[in-house]
Amino acid sequence: MSARIRKIVTIVEETLIEGGVTVSPPTKKAAAIAVIENPFAGRYVEDLSPLYEIGDELGALLSERAVAALGIPGPEVESFGKAAAVGAEGELEHAAALLHPKIGAPFRRTLGKGAALIPSSKKRTAPGVPFDIPLGHKDAAYVRSHFDGMEVSVGDAPRETEIVVALAVTMGGRPHPRVGGLAKEDIKGEDGLR
Repeated sequence: MSARIRKIVTIVEETLIEGGVTVSPPTKKAAAIAVIENPFAGRYVEDLSPLYEIGDELGALLSERAVAALGIPGPEVESFGKAAAVGAEGELEHAAALLHPKIGAPFRRTLGKGAALIPSSKKRTAPGVPFDIPLGHKDAAYVRSHFDGMEVSVGDAPRETEIVVALAVTMGGRPHPRVGGLAKEDIKGEDGLR
C-alpha cells in the first residue's frame, strides 16, 4: 500500500537569541510533515502491516526533505525525532504502526547513521492543533544538550480520516546548554547510549 498524501509541509526554525544572549552559531531545526489518508479510519483492523509499508515510504521521503531544509549533508545532522497526529476517526495504534516498525531504517540511511532510539510521540487531535516532535542525539541517548523538541502544526490537518506524520532533524542541541551529561565531543556512537 502506498501513502495517499494530501499535503507536505516543511518547517525550519532558527534560534538567533536565547535568554537575551546571541546564539552562535544559531541553532537550526527542520521538520518535514506529510498529511496522509488513514486507510483504517473509522474501523478496527487487526492487521496494520500496510501502515508499516507507508512508514517505510515516508521515512525516506520526509527525512530527505527535512535534511535538505537544513542545508547540510545527512551525516552532519545531530538530533532526530518523529511524531504523528491522528484524526478523530483513527487510533493511536495507527500512528504507532507508521512510526515504529519501519520508518527508522530509511531515516537512518538518510543520516548515514543513527545508533540511538528515535524519540517519538503520538496523539489524537483536531485540525490545526500543535503537537511536539521529541528530539534526541542520533547516536547517543545520554547527550542531555540534545534533549529537545519541536512544536509543529498544519492548519487544516489532520482531518477526521487523516494522519499527520512528521520527522525532525537538527544541526545541534539546545541553545546555551548547561545541565551536564555526556558532551557530544565524547560520543562513541556504538550502543546508542554513549
